[in-house]
Amino acid sequence: MLPVESASNVRVLRPLAGDPPQGEGRPTAVLPADRPVAVLSGALPPAIPAPRGSARFGARFFPALRRNPLAVVGGAILLFMAVIGLTSPLFFPGDPLAIVADPFIWPGTSTAHPLGTDSLGRDMLAGIAHGAAVSLQVGVFATGLGLLVGVTIGAVAGYFGGWIDTVLSRVTEIFQTLPNFVMLVVVVAIAQPSIATLSVAIAIVTWPGVARLARAEFRSIREKDFVMAARSLGFGHARIIVSEILPSALPPIIVTASVMVASAILMESALSFMGLGDPNAVSWGSMIGAGREYLRTAWYMCALPGFAIMLTVLALNLLGDALNEILNPRRQVRR
Repeated sequence: MLPVESASNVRVLRPLAGDPPQGEGRPTAVLPADRPVAVLSGALPPAIPAPRGSARFGARFFPALRRNPLAVVGGAILLFMAVIGLTSPLFFPGDPLAIVADPFIWPGTSTAHPLGTDSLGRDMLAGIAHGAAVSLQVGVFATGLGLLVGVTIGAVAGYFGGWIDTVLSRVTEIFQTLPNFVMLVVVVAIAQPSIATLSVAIAIVTWPGVARLARAEFRSIREKDFVMAARSLGFGHARIIVSEILPSALPPIIVTASVMVASAILMESALSFMGLGDPNAVSWGSMIGAGREYLRTAWYMCALPGFAIMLTVLALNLLGDALNEILNPRRQVRR
């Protein structure tokens, strides 16, 4: 391009001999006279590819998570409980249901048993440590299974709509009309109580809420411009659902998952308290159930596992509140 002065206050750019024709006598651009003109020759440098959505999400999410005090406190408590549960076979290799000392040893009165013993002489500290592993295992497995079923049904219903949406919505509503805890007790009572049975039973009563959330998110996102562009490029339905819509619908689902883990731990504790838990595994709920008859004389038998449940559920709720503050776009706009 060759700058040519056409007036005192403007600069007209006319094409050179090698430039593509723009029309005879037609200027290419008109710029102010005091604005510098850069002449580019040769090929432009290759554009730097933009980071993928997951990389941008991670770069924004994890620093915000570390700066949030609720996330730090909740994550620290949850990590502490997870470490106790994972290392329980290492520090307490024996059977936590075995009788190891005299019954009703109060906490702080024995160095061998810092948290005392229960009515049968079982170590309370070993029971709480092994109970952490059982409760977290049931909570994570039940939540994962519930998310898998709920997100799948909600995604299909919200994306396709029509009669598919109608049928899946009616099925979801049928499950939601049933009393959750009653159905949970019935399922566990019919099947043999075990950790796997408890996880499946809890997932059965928790997936409808996730399905409704996922359906609402997919219905609001399926008509977005980037989804229409993916369809115009010939992407299949499965690829659009998994690669295009699901990442945008994940934030509220992630927040719901933290609440689901807490609810699953409470449900498992309630079932174990009623004697419907795994008889071969110690659980916080079963420890409370075993100590309810001695609540007046040995209240620590219920207080210690109850405090562990409260601390874990509190950590999950704090983490859920922090995730909601970080991932909720309305709160981001307010800030």
